[in-house]
Amino acid sequence: MHPGKSQRPRRRRPLAVSGLAALLLAATALTPGAAAPGSATGAAPSPSEPAPSPSEPAPKPPSDQPPPLLTRADVDRAVSRLDGVVQDMMKKTGVPGVAVGVVHQDRVLYLKGFGKRHVGEPAAVDPDTVFQLASLSKPIGSTVVAGAVAGKGADGTGAEGADGRDAGWDEPVTRHLPGFALKDPWVSGHVTVTDLMSHRSGLPDHAGDLLEDLGYDQAYILGHLRDEPLAPFRASYAYTNFGFTAGAEAVARTKGVSWQKLSEDTLFRPAGMDSTSTTFADYEKAANRAVTHVPGPDGTWQAKYVRDADAQAPAGGASSTAADMMRWLRLQLAGGKLDGRQIIDAESLRHTHLPEIVSQPPTAPAGRTGFYGLGWNVNYDNKARLRLSHSGAFELGANTNVTMLPGEQLGIVVLTNGKPVGLADAVAEDFFDIAQYGKPTRDWLALFAALYAQLDEAGVSPTDYADPPASAKAARPGGAYTGTYDSAYYGKATVTTGPDGLVLELGPEPKRFPLRHYDGDTFSFETTGENAVGLTGVTFTFGQGDTARKLRVEYLDETGLGTFTRR
Repeated sequence: MHPGKSQRPRRRRPLAVSGLAALLLAATALTPGAAAPGSATGAAPSPSEPAPSPSEPAPKPPSDQPPPLLTRADVDRAVSRLDGVVQDMMKKTGVPGVAVGVVHQDRVLYLKGFGKRHVGEPAAVDPDTVFQLASLSKPIGSTVVAGAVAGKGADGTGAEGADGRDAGWDEPVTRHLPGFALKDPWVSGHVTVTDLMSHRSGLPDHAGDLLEDLGYDQAYILGHLRDEPLAPFRASYAYTNFGFTAGAEAVARTKGVSWQKLSEDTLFRPAGMDSTSTTFADYEKAANRAVTHVPGPDGTWQAKYVRDADAQAPAGGASSTAADMMRWLRLQLAGGKLDGRQIIDAESLRHTHLPEIVSQPPTAPAGRTGFYGLGWNVNYDNKARLRLSHSGAFELGANTNVTMLPGEQLGIVVLTNGKPVGLADAVAEDFFDIAQYGKPTRDWLALFAALYAQLDEAGVSPTDYADPPASAKAARPGGAYTGTYDSAYYGKATVTTGPDGLVLELGPEPKRFPLRHYDGDTFSFETTGENAVGLTGVTFTFGQGDTARKLRVEYLDETGLGTFTRR
């Protein structure tokens, strides 16, 4: 983001997004109508994705779901239009690369890549191109935990952890995660894996994300969530990457292994997801890798940023291919079974699909309530069918979506290497509309693009720091502001002087932010990172002396933790 009157600071919001699809579906209540008949020819299954053996019946839909309403012809009609839908949306948005896969009744009906892995280079996206998944990591993470806590992992071992305690959804996290606590001691003693992975712990929205932007590691961030104010426990929904991470990491610690090893042993290796990982290093070394892109000032897309999400690996750090995601999607839709093997315990996996907290209350009497489960947005349509979805997005250049109707045994995954502009979500919605109604019920791309733009602009500062007032007071001499300040949450802040004026240093390996004078003792700087908000304010306060006693960084102060006190 570039300084200017038209680009004021905005509040960080769920662009490692969980609830965009849930919010939209709750608001629109899923357009009513019956599935229209039709026929078309679908793309052939990928040779790397074997269809079920003729001697092995296809998995049955969940018994608690209505009978399937969609025919194979309905699904084939939607599949046949995917090429055109994806290409049209790429042309409208400029998103450089996309990979899409569809599963129906345990068969991969569609698996294809579009566009480029890197703008300006010839390498094309294909089904084996590795994408960063952003928050699509969450339903993958909950699948891993489902396997780990069930006691019936692929290797046949039980669920007892390395510390002799059982790992479970309702196990208090602090027993297994040293240094982790929440502000209320009672909540600390009772918060469970379920509470944290369904975003009902009481932590505020995106708690800890700004610490990650400043360069703090996972241990520091999880150890400082205790400073965040809490909303009512188990009665409040707020999306928190590091709350989710704490729950998942607690299960891994119980097993005595890293999150990556737990994921490999429980899911990736047994399911044959050989190109899937939860570490940035594995993504970065993949030869067939889609790099992240953002639109530049002139609207052209560029590979400008690198997003290392290791600190929140269970919540946002996974990377995978469309081909691997088809194996995971088949497993999801078949009750944890894949190619005749029970990889994840069926009942434990089903538990991840249940509502745990209301994420979106209905806004009108006829509105539909949105829920969050364990790594899933959980909704029910007007035919009483369960609908599961999750979006993922890095503001620094990735957008993904998974949507599925378990009762129809139908699901789609869309991966992109561009900042969220609505394409991933819109492709999924278009697909289900065409399958059910024969045509899109609305312009999904325009709607999602507007919603993402709205999220980008949420929480705009009342102060336009790019335009100081004509009557601005002069700043004091630089020495009045320089020095070292401390925050229990954000650590050390150092203000120094340089050839061009004051510089603010924040983070463990200090990031340097040149300060621009605004008015009196208030300055501004340009924020950076995943949660950048453009220009934000820095205000110094004085006591009786000639040196500042405190400084407040506006964008760090959303929950009251952004004030630093001079040493």
